Amino acid sequence: MTLRYDKHLEIDDLLGLYQSVGWNAYTDHPEWLQLAVEGSTYVVTEWSNDGELIGLARAISDNHSIFYLQDILVKPEHQGHGIGRRLLDDCLERFDQVRTKVLLTDDDDAPRRLYEGAGFVRTADYPDAELNAYVRID
Repeated sequence: MTLRYDKHLEIDDLLGLYQSVGWNAYTDHPEWLQLAVEGSTYVVTEWSNDGELIGLARAISDNHSIFYLQDILVKPEHQGHGIGRRLLDDCLERFDQVRTKVLLTDDDDAPRRLYEGAGFVRTADYPDAELNAYVRID
């Protein structure tokens, strides 16, 4: 398996990955998906030895005060082998200098373990400040 750093990915590779995890909000509009990936500050991908896109993480950042992990996904048949953690660690290393690191995720055990294992804390549980997160999805 190989990590690559390239925002210009083939739409069929992106669709295959996003469809495999059921992220239809992206796959219903392929042109938006490709533009979103290309417009990201940072994109890291994991490829199988056969040349298949099996994982991706992408981030938005000003490189100083905020890093937002927009997507991290791994094809289901490759989950549980440390690929998601490798992608996450790569992003965290790239944005190590950034003070605030943010993400939104499903309220599920697997993502919770991944993110809490990397030092993320739910805003409701953050010990040093009273924080709340708001979201609007149109």
